Amino acid sequence: MDISNAEFEVLEVIWQGHPCSATDIIERLSEHSEWHEKTIKTLLNRLVKKGALGFEKQKRHYLYYPLIEREAYQHTQSKNLLEKLFEGRVSPLVASFANKGNLNKQDVDELKALIDQWEKNND
Repeated sequence: MDISNAEFEVLEVIWQGHPCSATDIIERLSEHSEWHEKTIKTLLNRLVKKGALGFEKQKRHYLYYPLIEREAYQHTQSKNLLEKLFEGRVSPLVASFANKGNLNKQDVDELKALIDQWEKNND
């Protein structure tokens, strides 16, 4: 599913708490963007057409909810990034961050823990 950056921002708001009305979404987005109400409603309609959002009509309001889970979307996008830029391999991605100084001690500790867990599960 191809979701634009703007659509992703709308989806992120809905993942944080749903179901929510267009008014709720507009209020939350107005905290960090200057999008017009009509723009946000257009983005909501696009996400519904793409199958990323569903909605229920309650009286005169539409309540939106995600049809895709955040974790599933992250996994798909991560896999696509790896395929596109790193031939599907994780180590060149991590090496790229490590070589540019973008890893901190917490990142390294978490990676070590993930590797330890993987080794326990795959021996």
